Amino acid sequence: MTRADAADLDDPRLRIRILFGSEAMLGPGKADLLERIAETGSIAAAGRSMAMSYKRAWMLVEELNGAFRDPLVASSRGGARGGGARLTPAGETVLAHYRKLEEIMAEAGAARIGALRSMLRDISDGK
Repeated sequence: MTRADAADLDDPRLRIRILFGSEAMLGPGKADLLERIAETGSIAAAGRSMAMSYKRAWMLVEELNGAFRDPLVASSRGGARGGGARLTPAGETVLAHYRKLEEIMAEAGAARIGALRSMLRDISDGK
């Protein structure tokens, strides 16, 4: 077991995925992509920061934009001034709701997560 693995055991994470029927889904990867688009102003840079191809990042943005009534990401083509991307007001709202759900779920589930963690076998000796 690596030091990082041991640290993960000490700090368990709850990851949620919201399925809207069989067609639309919002989970940690898409939320992280939205957050990084907001930070970088670029779909390509956001994808790179997640070790994701440009094509994959664009595909996820298109899925998100197609799933919600209003687009979550607005982009402009490159050129002399360069292109860019930003979250729309709907994108900011969707991301805020998702992050709040994560917070609520983590708080509500903390005792159960602790109970599960306490039941893990001790593998700190590298076995």
